[in-house]
Amino acid sequence: MKNILLATFLLVNAFALFASNNDTYYKASDKRFSYMGRGDFSNPDHPRFWTAAAQVSFSFKGAKCTIDLTDEHLYGKNLNYIVLVVDGKYSRFKLPATENTLSVGDNLKDTIHTVVLCKCTETNIGYIQFNGVTCRELLQHPTPPKRKIECFGNSITCGTGSDQSLVACGKGDWQDQHNAYLSYGALTARALNAQYHLTSVSGIGLIHSCCDMDIVMPQVYDKISLRENKLTWNFALYQPDVVTICLGQNDGIQNKEKFCIAYIDLIQKLRKVYPRTRFVLLTSPMADDKLLPVLKDYLTTVENAMHKSGDKRVTKFFFSRSYNSGCDAHPDLKEHELIAKELTDYLRQLMHWQ
Repeated sequence: MKNILLATFLLVNAFALFASNNDTYYKASDKRFSYMGRGDFSNPDHPRFWTAAAQVSFSFKGAKCTIDLTDEHLYGKNLNYIVLVVDGKYSRFKLPATENTLSVGDNLKDTIHTVVLCKCTETNIGYIQFNGVTCRELLQHPTPPKRKIECFGNSITCGTGSDQSLVACGKGDWQDQHNAYLSYGALTARALNAQYHLTSVSGIGLIHSCCDMDIVMPQVYDKISLRENKLTWNFALYQPDVVTICLGQNDGIQNKEKFCIAYIDLIQKLRKVYPRTRFVLLTSPMADDKLLPVLKDYLTTVENAMHKSGDKRVTKFFFSRSYNSGCDAHPDLKEHELIAKELTDYLRQLMHWQ
């Protein structure tokens, strides 16, 4: 998918822009907004989202609207990237440090429009707070798909290092190449007409995380702000039909028994909150010739153990090759498409989703 720069995206003051007409400000708590991804809704007028690919979707009638949102601006330097899809037209950009309103079009036709706002960057870049929208008339957004997918993983699942369209590898800030919207999990879900959650953190492992991180996935799998290990998620709010788990790249080669026991324990924890979900254990799309056979062995052992215990709704899937053309040997956007194609074909067959 190519970037289409929408020249109508101007950061302006929403209230000044609409002071002379009859547009209305709709708070984030309005039921006509549709949300996807883990979020903190303790203040429903100002929900906050940390996880990659968290989204708000809405439809409106008119020729323009503004989106009111707040970037945490973590540490006074981190700025999130956003994907905005208006009537199917895609744009990706970094939020500025000084404004918090986004204008969607002065050149749109005066008709019905659909908007998807997606957080491109991951949990450790900070939260995005959605406050509301100013437009002439907010409409009921189409019902989201019934199918649901959740992808647990690390930087690969986040879409880290994949998008060099605005800033080349090694340039700018670390998050400049993040694109969760075009990550393999998001692409797979859209290909299968499913909702999706990306429960992922760069650098995280099952029993060993990289980069001096003080968390592993079994500690934070149940959190809203995963990197900070805080705000417990209510699993009843989203019951996926299928969960994929893509861990092991940051663990590297470990003691097999320790790794497999931890993996089984994580599945059993998830099984308690997802009693009917299918679990698919993935090899790492970045794995080299040394790590790949080890991961295959680990996952086969875990699958066999789960089947022996009576849980047959756990399967494994091995990617066909390594994908390393993006920044820091991560998959690039084209490779995320290839990874998604492999996973989509497998899940379509597994879930009988046509």
